Amino acid sequence: MSEAAPPARRSKPLRALALALGLCAIATAGCTVNRQLARQADRIVIREQGQVSTCTRSDHCAIDTPFHQLAETARKFGTPDLPVHFVNVLEQGEDSLLVRIHLIRAARRSIDIQTFIWVNDDSGRLFLDELLAAARRGVRVRVIADQLFSLEDTELLSRLALIHRNFEVRIYNPTFHKAVTQPLEFAASILCCFTRFNQRMHNKLFLVDDEFGITGGRNYENRYFDWDHEFDYRDRDVLVTGAVAGREMAASFEQFWNYKRAARLTRLNDVNRRLVAEADQDLPLPAAERGIDPMRVETLRAHAGLAAEIERRFIAQAQRVGEVDYFSDSPAKQDDDADSNKQLGEQIAHMIAGAERQIVMQTPYLVISKHARRVFRELKQRGHPPDIIVSTNSLAATDAFYVYALSHKYKKRYLKLGFRIYEFKPFPGDADRLFSHYEELGGGAGPEGYARYGKAPLTSQGVRVGMHAKSIVIDGQVTLIGSHNFDPRSDNYNTESGLIIHDRAVAELVESAILGDIEPQNSWTIAKRPRTNLLHRINSAIADFSSALPLFDFWPFRYATSYELNPGCAPMKQTDPGFYACYTAVGDFPEVDLPLKTIYTRMVTAFGASAVGIL
Repeated sequence: MSEAAPPARRSKPLRALALALGLCAIATAGCTVNRQLARQADRIVIREQGQVSTCTRSDHCAIDTPFHQLAETARKFGTPDLPVHFVNVLEQGEDSLLVRIHLIRAARRSIDIQTFIWVNDDSGRLFLDELLAAARRGVRVRVIADQLFSLEDTELLSRLALIHRNFEVRIYNPTFHKAVTQPLEFAASILCCFTRFNQRMHNKLFLVDDEFGITGGRNYENRYFDWDHEFDYRDRDVLVTGAVAGREMAASFEQFWNYKRAARLTRLNDVNRRLVAEADQDLPLPAAERGIDPMRVETLRAHAGLAAEIERRFIAQAQRVGEVDYFSDSPAKQDDDADSNKQLGEQIAHMIAGAERQIVMQTPYLVISKHARRVFRELKQRGHPPDIIVSTNSLAATDAFYVYALSHKYKKRYLKLGFRIYEFKPFPGDADRLFSHYEELGGGAGPEGYARYGKAPLTSQGVRVGMHAKSIVIDGQVTLIGSHNFDPRSDNYNTESGLIIHDRAVAELVESAILGDIEPQNSWTIAKRPRTNLLHRINSAIADFSSALPLFDFWPFRYATSYELNPGCAPMKQTDPGFYACYTAVGDFPEVDLPLKTIYTRMVTAFGASAVGIL
């Protein structure tokens, strides 16, 4: 028995070594495409891919749309030196989905899509079905989806590979040449190829006929279009009609489409294996995974075909503007030439550095990169620094508590930079303004002629809301709307995209929307705790010391906390002398009643500093 004891004591290191060797074996095995299966899959696709067209007209049976007249006006009156564009800021999710479906039906030649997330739920499946219908009538449809959170179903992907010759999906940066990553493969990818695995395509692009382009924060999932019954996002997209769509947006898409990390479906080992196994079976697409609400879907389908509604909701609201620029990181962002490829991040830094009066910023994750902090620090050192208003998530509203924990850790840093921070509530008082509206159906009058084509968050069983919009307005003149979260991950790992619009009217629209989001009924105000006695000053000193530590930042009493406006008081700045008479502290994590979530947040605050760059 005594001789058996030493091997037992060595069992843990041996098991750890065995696990590491196993993960390395997985990594090694997954480093190449199965070329034999890929060739077989290619032959199957050529043989079985749909070819039939439902339309013989030269315009591929596109529906009539008032957007075509908008595009014609932009062409007629614009020149290369003085372009004309039309811009629609899409604040509500259902509007954003509605106009996408309408423009898909209006497509005459091509539709190009980039997305970070695509889920096969109500909205994702509606979008997919409309794209497939466009492909069948002769429109070329191309989709690039990041592998990590998109279409995680080899059955669906294998059927899509065969669906029609005009429809093609490519998966960006697949882990080990597979569409679906298993847990062990996920761990192995972190060990073997951390930098590449972390470089995700976070771009959002929707482009029709190189004339109409949409970018912003929204992915393809119910929660981005106000359709989820548990959790929805407060998000923002922008639709642009004009030359920038056919120039910068189209060029960026082509760059990603032809990049080495954009893998065809037959080059994914789990997809080509299924294609070979199911050859000649003529199988249908699998059903949507969740969130089935046929009436909601069919109602939106009907609205998408109503030209009068499109005219009223979008054409009449379109802002005629001049200069619009689309910026996108290069897909080679992580390659040797990385510094020259951080195009959007550099543009954002340039915008911020040029601010004179005011910066209004909205981001779901308030974790600022070193470079951004340096820019803001330089602004703070001016004689008259600009007012900096920041709208972000509270812990109760966020979808990423671990990121919030680091924002919580460094709140003093941001307040010292001059940020006026407002944290979005999970149940905002303006839910009806933010998420629901009523539209006329079929020209009727009065209540009988109106129908809501979605369920408003918070009006039915307390749907929670989280901030997901990413926008900046500088001096009421220049607006950025895009996918960049203004954080280290967006700066250094992900590829991002966005539109910069040089127009006062658009800036006023977006600024007004963000300022509405920070009103007391929608957000808590973040302000420093008052330091009225020696005990408060000692607490502040300990908190400073604790937050400076990379580990063991457990001090619970932070420099700042959340405040609620008292009844009868008017909103005021955190620096106003009367602030503490009109605001009441409501704690660091208001409306969070789950003790474990608070504990997890404290733990990440304590130990997560080293992960700032990747969270």
